[in-house]
Amino acid sequence: MKIVLYLVFATLFLLSCSSRGGNGSVIEAPAEEINGVRTGINIGERAPELVFESPAGEKISLSSLRGQMVLIDFWAAWCSPCRQENPNLVKTYHHFKDRVFQNGNGFTIYGVSLDRRMLDWTTAIEKDSLVWESHVSDLKGWKSAPAAQYGVMSIPANFLIDGNGIIVAKGLRGQFLDDKLKELLR
Repeated sequence: MKIVLYLVFATLFLLSCSSRGGNGSVIEAPAEEINGVRTGINIGERAPELVFESPAGEKISLSSLRGQMVLIDFWAAWCSPCRQENPNLVKTYHHFKDRVFQNGNGFTIYGVSLDRRMLDWTTAIEKDSLVWESHVSDLKGWKSAPAAQYGVMSIPANFLIDGNGIIVAKGLRGQFLDDKLKELLR
């Protein structure tokens, strides 16, 4: 009986972090071409623009980080796997933030929260020491416009973009993210 209950709770827990289904973190989408440059969510395409509000109510655009390597990180305070990954992101951020890459100077994170409550979001940022400056959310949970725009089906999910805004990798966690950043160093 205990094993059955454990399996039920484990399944519910996993579904809570991927309530939109799917076995991957993102879906592939056709690219859009604007002024001869392909924009889309696939590797090799220009990442679509995001402009959303910070906890302080300031609009932060993804393009304002152009020139740096940027990890677009989709997460939420209620998502245990996301919170477990946060210490890795903090370590990676500190290790690479001032490094020079083949196509970008410095590394930062554009954190996109799928939370619904401001207090949950801001408390998690503080508790997990997410010290980078670019935190955004529309506080719509799974109805999040940026998550829909990027085809995010489960979290954590991420996209690594270079200094020109081109997606160079996605779905990297822990050592895999560090290894990709090392590969892209100048």
